[in-house]
Amino acid sequence: MQVTLTDKDALIVVDVQTDFCPDGALAVPHGDEIVPALNRYLKLFDSGKLPVFATRDWHPEKHISFKEYGGIWPPHCIRNTDGAKFHPGLNLPISASIISKATNKKSDAYSGFQKTKLKDMLKRIGIKRVFIGGLATDYCVKNTVLDALRSGFVTFLLADAIKGVDINPGDSERAIDEMLSAGAVGIAINEIDQL
Repeated sequence: MQVTLTDKDALIVVDVQTDFCPDGALAVPHGDEIVPALNRYLKLFDSGKLPVFATRDWHPEKHISFKEYGGIWPPHCIRNTDGAKFHPGLNLPISASIISKATNKKSDAYSGFQKTKLKDMLKRIGIKRVFIGGLATDYCVKNTVLDALRSGFVTFLLADAIKGVDINPGDSERAIDEMLSAGAVGIAINEIDQL
């Protein structure tokens, strides 16, 4: 399948932050290995002057998702720390819109659409299709993809630019099946043509 980009398309890079990469506080195994693939998508969209959005966890210090405060995760992506920064090798364009999520200590968010302005921003600029990759397949990528579909966007899952946590073996495969069953379309960089 070949897809030609149009001015109705946007790229969404999900949570490619230092804490989710090797040696980070909540590392996705081999999470940094998707950075070169994402950079190819970023170059493709940026050269076509198409919008790029990057989501990030931006937690307060005492966040509900942390074990100490009733959650299941170690402290991670605490705002204004090195762990919350985007991976240093990720070539986000200056024009990228940054979407901060889970910013309230009493609520968590696995989706880039949850309690953010992402949907409104996409609709306002006439976006019809979104292309989504990042970390982690079985959590924030999955939930962002499902919310994109619920929001009415044609949604492409960047199959060559995602990595999962797999706390339970097979979680990532099940997440991919769930996204595709919900209507997402799996795609790789060689199936996308320039605007």
